Amino acid sequence: MNLDHPVLSSLLPVVLLIFIGFVAGKAKLVRGESVRDLSNLVFLVLTQALLFRTMSSVHIEQLDFKPVAQYFLAAGMLFVAMLWAYGGNSRASVLALAGIFSNTLMIGVPLIGLAYGQEGQVLLFTLISLHALVLLSAATLVLELQVAHEQATLSGERRPVWRTVASAVRNAIIHPVPLPILLGLAYAQTGWGLHPVVDRPLALLGSAFGPIALVLVGITLSQTPVGRQFTSALKPSLVKTVLHPALMLAVGWALGLRGLHLSVMVVAAALPIGANVFLFSQRYRKEEDTVTAAVAVSTLISMLGISLTMALLAVLPV
Repeated sequence: MNLDHPVLSSLLPVVLLIFIGFVAGKAKLVRGESVRDLSNLVFLVLTQALLFRTMSSVHIEQLDFKPVAQYFLAAGMLFVAMLWAYGGNSRASVLALAGIFSNTLMIGVPLIGLAYGQEGQVLLFTLISLHALVLLSAATLVLELQVAHEQATLSGERRPVWRTVASAVRNAIIHPVPLPILLGLAYAQTGWGLHPVVDRPLALLGSAFGPIALVLVGITLSQTPVGRQFTSALKPSLVKTVLHPALMLAVGWALGLRGLHLSVMVVAAALPIGANVFLFSQRYRKEEDTVTAAVAVSTLISMLGISLTMALLAVLPV
């Protein structure tokens, strides 16, 4: 086995981190009641630092939005389809998000760098700069609307539609994910940059996000009956690693995307489920066991899936 292969060298560290968390959980090094606190630490501290720092250096006028726009078009189509297929409720929003949200940082950056070089990474960084903002913000808005509707149905209270929408929009903006992205993006446009005294702590916190989030997935997985969850986890895993890249390829090809731009976007779509979806499910307490298992299952499936995807892209006419 060639461990220097781009797919293996990018995915194996992720599998190992999840496995370390699984062993730590089985060994009771982290108690079950502490998992929620660790999740809050990752979601409310590390994620904030990573997202704000990433967006604080994004200058919109320098980005090539055409391939990224097509990526979001494919993701949006799939999200709506999965939302309908899963039942259109708040549970469905989390599962639909799992089908479109890629692990672009931990796996995507090294994988694209090894496979397509610096030019490919520039394209991926353009996607990363908007990935969480677009997908998590949209999913948050949809989920907040569904939660508001479900709560109103249970209480029997009939709120005006505009109040429900306004409340959902407010909750979607004043939220631990979209808010630091929007603040970072706004700050970037000032051109001031981050002073090293601020930048270095944010960089340290942000760099801790990936490994700690994946170890947390392993810890949670150790407390999850994976055997019972495997079938339910397999569905979003296959949607993410098979259906998402296939749809991206079809949409991109139909709209004239070719060459490196098409390859990077399709491989990004073929990446396994990102840890942010796990944190999202923890935050709203929706489908936690299924999403936890799906992060691990999709990572394993993607070892073969990404290899086949890259092989297919290599023989397509430019």
